[in-house]
Amino acid sequence: MFCPFCGHDLGTVQAFCGSCGKNLQFLTEAEDDRSALDSPTEEDLIRNYFEDGYSHDEILDFLATVHSVKMSLRSLKRKLKSMSLSRKKNYSSPATVHAAIQKELKGPGQLHGYRSMWQTLRQKYSLTVRRDDVMALMRQVDPSGVQLRASQRFVRRVYSSLGPNYTWHVDGYDKLKPYGLAISGCIDGYSRKVLWLVCGASNNDPGVIAQNYIRCVSEGGVIPMRLRTDCGTENGTMAAIQCTLRSPYTDVFAGAASHMYGTSMANQRIESWWSYFRKQRSQFWMDLMSDLRERHLFNGSHEHTCLVRFVFLGVLQGDLDECRRKWNTHTIRPVRLSRCPSGKPDVIYNLPHRFGGTDCGFPVSQEELGQFAVESTYSLCGDAQLQAYFEDLQRQSGLVQPLTWESCVESYIRLKNMAEM
Repeated sequence: MFCPFCGHDLGTVQAFCGSCGKNLQFLTEAEDDRSALDSPTEEDLIRNYFEDGYSHDEILDFLATVHSVKMSLRSLKRKLKSMSLSRKKNYSSPATVHAAIQKELKGPGQLHGYRSMWQTLRQKYSLTVRRDDVMALMRQVDPSGVQLRASQRFVRRVYSSLGPNYTWHVDGYDKLKPYGLAISGCIDGYSRKVLWLVCGASNNDPGVIAQNYIRCVSEGGVIPMRLRTDCGTENGTMAAIQCTLRSPYTDVFAGAASHMYGTSMANQRIESWWSYFRKQRSQFWMDLMSDLRERHLFNGSHEHTCLVRFVFLGVLQGDLDECRRKWNTHTIRPVRLSRCPSGKPDVIYNLPHRFGGTDCGFPVSQEELGQFAVESTYSLCGDAQLQAYFEDLQRQSGLVQPLTWESCVESYIRLKNMAEM
């Protein structure tokens, strides 16, 4: 406590200031009034414990142990009666209880069962109501919630989309990156159609990602309503192009709102597809590259990764194209909790009217795309000098461009030996 006149530290409230001598009696009176307000009365304690659902014995024990208030059971019942507090009389009107339940169901209370709702009504709203009555009202007011809780299943969030091109999900795949093979992919959230699946020297270069985006937009002649990526710097140029192309529009997601950053784990559509991709495709290539490493044919150096890209990139890209084509023409089975339709991704994407969807994309002309000149510093194998060197070795040895993974392995070993790496 400090003196309001001179600022001297008083320690405790005193009648006069030891520094300036001013009368501080008004501070003493204010402190007493504050203490009186802070300390609850006996009736307040009884009411609080009663509304929290404690039994008579528990209330008496709390009063004696925590508050040093000793009282007999008969006195407690008499006080409860004088305060009109009873669990079996003076029930609240059904309309009041119904209104309170409706209010709770608009917020987090929609997750409550009838027992939890009954406790909320007593503690938060000070209502006197039978638990069976709350159960009956919950069945009447919230039948779907009662059915969900009765199934005892964890309710997950459901992905929802208005139609194709509503959201594009973009992400990079790094499982083959230790071997110099970086993959970038994009999938449409509504149809689950893979829009691009490209392998190159890098998926961290903003120019590379932007080129993939512009190529896809140019082929389809449409930009998505929203673009969803993680917070990596490689997505910055693509995000700027998306926001620029969407800036002339006036919808709620126009301009800067047309791109959404988020964590990779929350980018569920593309992350889910990467799981399928590993099971169906990439695990083979990971095992193949791991075998080269175990045979001491690959050591992770810059020269070795460039040679892997030079030899394997064409065949791997062909395999990615085949995987993309297979996925886009296969049938997605119905899922009970999914709001997106089932069927072939290509059909869902191009014929959304058959599934009750609407194409949410916006047309874009080649002239509009022409203003974005995006260049990447990466060559095919990631190093222009090594690229020329490997091409010379290939011509000298008479090797042709490999078409299968077996011929890729043979060409890699032969070029590696010729280069004495």
